[in-house]
Amino acid sequence: MSHQTGIKANEALKKLLAKCRDGKIRVLKVSIENEELVPAFSSKTIGKWQDDYDKLVKPLIVEDQPAYILYRLDTKSPDSGYDWLFISWSPDTASIRQKMLYASTKATLKQEFGTAAFKEELHGTVPEDITLEGYHRHKRNDAAPAPLTTAEEELAELKKTTVHTEYSVETRQQTLSGVAFPVTDEAKQAISDIGKGIHEYVQLKIDLEEEKIHLVMACDVSLDKLPTKVPADAARYHLYIFKHTHEGDYMENIVFIYSMPGYSCSIKERMLYSSCKGPLLDLIQSLGVTITKKLEIDDGKELTMEFLQEELHPKVNLHRPKFAKPKGPPNRGAKRLTKIQTPETTEQEA
Repeated sequence: MSHQTGIKANEALKKLLAKCRDGKIRVLKVSIENEELVPAFSSKTIGKWQDDYDKLVKPLIVEDQPAYILYRLDTKSPDSGYDWLFISWSPDTASIRQKMLYASTKATLKQEFGTAAFKEELHGTVPEDITLEGYHRHKRNDAAPAPLTTAEEELAELKKTTVHTEYSVETRQQTLSGVAFPVTDEAKQAISDIGKGIHEYVQLKIDLEEEKIHLVMACDVSLDKLPTKVPADAARYHLYIFKHTHEGDYMENIVFIYSMPGYSCSIKERMLYSSCKGPLLDLIQSLGVTITKKLEIDDGKELTMEFLQEELHPKVNLHRPKFAKPKGPPNRGAKRLTKIQTPETTEQEA
């Protein structure tokens, strides 16, 4: 019985599953009707399994309607008899409720038949997925190395960059906060200069092959031109002196900007920039540069006056929100007038 749906096989299906185990049936289609797993179609063996496949499976596909298709192969296992292919047909056009129902009941059917009998499983959302060619494509994909998740890929790349570490001035170092790549003297000088106000803007990049942090540019740039300095196809680190006024005061704040244009960058590039950020910030601080705010952006267009003002000086709501009094019942009579107390009257009463 399914813990998710409470659906179980009816007696007719149980009897047919027994015949399937004996090898007399080539294909069996199972549907869910009236909260039960029921046999929808079955056919005996005609020829070899490859020859029978498309002839028997294709007609069973109904648009918008999920189903289970059990297909018998010609190979046998010592313990479980004939090997079977479990096909889950769940078309994209089916309702969400139907998809969820069939997905949560699949384990029940496999247990009813005997999980060990199913040597392979095939899932299809379009008819091409569960044709004979679709099955062979599935086999080829299974034979290839399993694709890693994004997190696994990034972790693998990070391991590649940190597995061989040497501790010297000229090579990268693995630290508690990330990976410390060496920074060129030119880049260090530019960082020091922005701290002294010599430059308004400094851009740094990681040489992925050399594994060093280099200076890209150090110059003066107005805020309206700043977005044009941010590459749309590569990650960068930026230091910028944000000159502005706040509450009538003129201010100059150094902001650190880490720009990463989404997943257009390679996994290695994303991981290295993320891992090197912490140690680089430590270096910047050691060079006497005080960073007021650290920002991360996807697109240079985000760098507007409004955005930077909000990041450096977020608006604080000094007043409590008024209590939203619930509406009273209708037709309750005329409203009573109440005197609204002012701060002056409250103080006098106190």
